[in-house]
Amino acid sequence: MSLAYLLTGYGILVLLVSLLVAALFLWIGAKIAQIGGTTFLKALLAVFLGTIAMGILALVPIVGWLLGLAAYIAIIKYVFNTDWVKAIIAWLISFVAAIIVGVILGAILGISIASMAHTKAALLYLLA
Repeated sequence: MSLAYLLTGYGILVLLVSLLVAALFLWIGAKIAQIGGTTFLKALLAVFLGTIAMGILALVPIVGWLLGLAAYIAIIKYVFNTDWVKAIIAWLISFVAAIIVGVILGAILGISIASMAHTKAALLYLLA
């Protein structure tokens, strides 16, 4: 996604829906990981801050994505006030759920993995 696209009304809507869906998956992951005091608003805050952190750290060559992932999990840990293991479990469950739902929707809508790879390559090109 380019910055110009994100600034359109449609781009903002897609971004908001993506954040809400990701927060839903994280909220479910936190519930399954048995993190106490879990709320959807906490999940939304963690997803919002984690997405920003990953976006910034992804700019670091070679290890940026790994730093971004560590920051995302650290944000989950601190927002939910839990330990590292439960934070990792919550993130992992939300990640797997997002992949499963994405594959199912892709199969239903007829989106191929090749087109997803092409989209990812285009996104990486725009970020470079």
